[in-house]
Amino acid sequence: MSRDIRNPGRPRTLLRHLAVSTAVLFATIVVTMSIFERSLIFFPTRFPDGEWDAQVVSRGSGCTIEDCFFSAADEVRLHGWLCRREEISEGIGTGATVLWFHGNAGNLSDRADLLLQLATRLPAEVMIIDYRGYGRCGGRPSEAGLYRDARAAWRYLVEERGVAPGAIVIFGKSLGGAVAVDLATEVDAAGLIVESSFTSVPAMATHHYPFVPPFLVRTRMDSLSKISSIHCPKLFVHSRADEVVPFTLGCELYEAAPEPKTFFEIEGAAHNETAVVGGTAYFEALSKFITTCTHQ
Repeated sequence: MSRDIRNPGRPRTLLRHLAVSTAVLFATIVVTMSIFERSLIFFPTRFPDGEWDAQVVSRGSGCTIEDCFFSAADEVRLHGWLCRREEISEGIGTGATVLWFHGNAGNLSDRADLLLQLATRLPAEVMIIDYRGYGRCGGRPSEAGLYRDARAAWRYLVEERGVAPGAIVIFGKSLGGAVAVDLATEVDAAGLIVESSFTSVPAMATHHYPFVPPFLVRTRMDSLSKISSIHCPKLFVHSRADEVVPFTLGCELYEAAPEPKTFFEIEGAAHNETAVVGGTAYFEALSKFITTCTHQ
């Protein structure tokens, strides 16, 4: 007669090995996130990379670009460009200013062509700023730091340049959308434009790095929890073809926003192609929104 020979200790050993392997993997993810989280979110390019001569950049465009230097509340030195059509510089003003917060990579000089297009085609002058750690700015980027930078840019426009809050439209693209949303919770802007942006950084991490538990992501940029408190007119711009920020996150953010709000969908535009693919319709949508909310 054969005997049933078993090793009751083997399953326990396998379970212990599995538990240890899981713990090691989790610890590795935790350490990696703590060390590299910022480098996975912020991709700054520092001066002197880029074209920084404002006169060279604007030559032949019909616009002027002015260097603007100002400081955040923690004394980090910041830099921006204020771009306006030449007739505005000569005294024929539009009465509106767009305060533009760009995405997470490069610096403002990479947006020079679009900056000139916006200033040329919108009924407003346009100020774009770099965040700390980007371009000609000091410091290192962080969530709290970017929020300070946005408030500093607002103060610069209102207190140093005398722009009325009711004439400022806040505009944020991608990561800049989260910066714009945060600022709009603190100030009385004429309007808010959120382009190709997300609900939160943990939601983005879940999309791009599904193996990372969302609670490990310390950078929140939780626009979803903030948008309900913003009651100025809002324009949301997104494309289903966005390969970086899922269209569903843009829609979720829009749905959570109170009225008045508008959603403008651009068909077939990748993340960095909204203006190119959107073309005339894109600039007309922005122009109409700015004109309406600044009562021009």
